[in-house]
Amino acid sequence: MIILLTGAGGLVGRNLMEQRQLQGISGAWLTPSRQELNLLDYSSVCSYIEAHKPEMIIHAAGTVGGIQANMRQPVRFLLDNLDMGRNIVAAARRSGIRKLINLGSSCMYPKEAVNPLREEMILTGELEPTNEGYALAKITVARLCEYIFREDPAFQYKTLIPCNLYGRWDTFEPDRSHMIPAAIHKIHEAKTTGNPVVIWGEGGARREFMYAGDLALCLLRAVEQFDTLPSVMNVGIGSDYSINDYYRIIADIVGYDGAFNHDLSKPSGMRQKVVSIAKQISWGWSPRTTLEEGLLKTYAHYLERKEGIS
Repeated sequence: MIILLTGAGGLVGRNLMEQRQLQGISGAWLTPSRQELNLLDYSSVCSYIEAHKPEMIIHAAGTVGGIQANMRQPVRFLLDNLDMGRNIVAAARRSGIRKLINLGSSCMYPKEAVNPLREEMILTGELEPTNEGYALAKITVARLCEYIFREDPAFQYKTLIPCNLYGRWDTFEPDRSHMIPAAIHKIHEAKTTGNPVVIWGEGGARREFMYAGDLALCLLRAVEQFDTLPSVMNVGIGSDYSINDYYRIIADIVGYDGAFNHDLSKPSGMRQKVVSIAKQISWGWSPRTTLEEGLLKTYAHYLERKEGIS
């Protein structure tokens, strides 16, 4: 089977290709760069798909970032992710491709929803303002997949909604990174300089983080068992820690024993965000990597790449 993977150069894409190699999975995978496939140009997407004729698409590309980036550029986060998603999904349908896996985000859930977050809660309440644009784009693309299936069940367009991710190939630059890579960088720098680590907010907000290599394994299983995959399914570990907990665990791994200061002028985002994994369990999959194992691998990767990060 010929599989087109968008976003092969990103966190999910790199981990997927890495795990595919480790698992010895063969097959024809198309992994175009941005220069080879401009997902923001519908005609270019159509031309690429017509030329290469993939039998399945995994849409993992996206414009991503932490709270700072989302708040600074909401227009970009909305339009880029909306255009990329609708272009690849619409082009797939136009070309008659029957199998597609779309990656959503736990940001799609309402900010006041009761945890754990179940798939049917999407569009039942107001979104978290700090990443609303990104969430709106992800919701729209997921709904487009559902609408296409509703009109013609031959088009099996499915959405996986991962919890927050971290891992090898993450982005560690402070102005673009998510919480865990940002914390790794800050704590490592603090160990070097002796300055205290600054945590945004009071640190009590709770988050669920899964190692990106585990999501890659889930995606590989989804390819093999596509027909049994639910149309919309969360992917996560089903438990969470506070932001302060994550900082303490990372500090132990880095070897930092200095002070932590809280900047209460900064936003913390949703108070809690942990996804329901009931469908995932029924489907027969669970992640392998513990938090400590994943953080050790991620910190080792950071040390290999930290030159040039400021």
